[in-house]
Amino acid sequence: MTQTIVLTGASDGIGAAAARQLTKKGYQVVLVGRSKEKTQKLAAELKAPYHLVDFTRLNDVRRLAEELEQYPRIDVLANNAGGIMGNREVTADGFEKTFQVNHLGPFLLTKLLLPKLLANRAKVIQTSSEASNLFGKTFDITDLNNEKNYSATNAYGNGKLANIYFTRELQARYGDQGISAVAFHPGVVRTSFASETNHFMKFMYHTPLKYLITISPEKSAEAFVKLVEGTPGVDWEPGGVYSKGKPMCVNAFDDGTIAKLLWEKSEDMVASFS
Repeated sequence: MTQTIVLTGASDGIGAAAARQLTKKGYQVVLVGRSKEKTQKLAAELKAPYHLVDFTRLNDVRRLAEELEQYPRIDVLANNAGGIMGNREVTADGFEKTFQVNHLGPFLLTKLLLPKLLANRAKVIQTSSEASNLFGKTFDITDLNNEKNYSATNAYGNGKLANIYFTRELQARYGDQGISAVAFHPGVVRTSFASETNHFMKFMYHTPLKYLITISPEKSAEAFVKLVEGTPGVDWEPGGVYSKGKPMCVNAFDDGTIAKLLWEKSEDMVASFS
């Protein structure tokens, strides 16, 4: 039976490269992107179904989840969308933009799709980042909206650390029911990433320097595809975080308390959208 893979952030970069590789291998890839033009173009190239979503609008996420109910099964949910922003912004939903795009939107999508994911013993793959170690040192469970001492990099690092906590708690809550969750660092990839910020990271990604310090989306996508095709508990550990095919050290200590609290607070935040 052909496996169905729902891939967010699919219109560009790692997502687009992974979609091409997975389609070539015979998987049914359901593309999810923000840019209508880019997503439609890739969908036409791959002859794949597609859906549009803007993670800055949680009602958009709810609509997406309703649309995805049309697929008889979902074997892999890849939460790949995300990004680093510029100045602090609050979305129409009332949440800091970096937190909503990187964590809250994917959290809501996963929660809404849980019945289908559980029914198919699905894998949930979360694109995190080494930024969780570099910039996620000030994670404050009482300040998820990044109101104190905001900076683009700190907010992004905290968002990527939230991805890791989410992965661990998803596994803790639903692993015995068949879910296999994993997070991974794709590397510093040659994409349009950081285009919305005025931080030095934009310089890294959008000047000739990027060819010296980055890897291609195709190379990074290979690591993602290995997670898709790998056997949980054999090729990778459920609840784990990986970089270059190996377990990644997470500097921030958590005995499970923060991950649990983050889940509970996130549920409260998205309650009206569930």
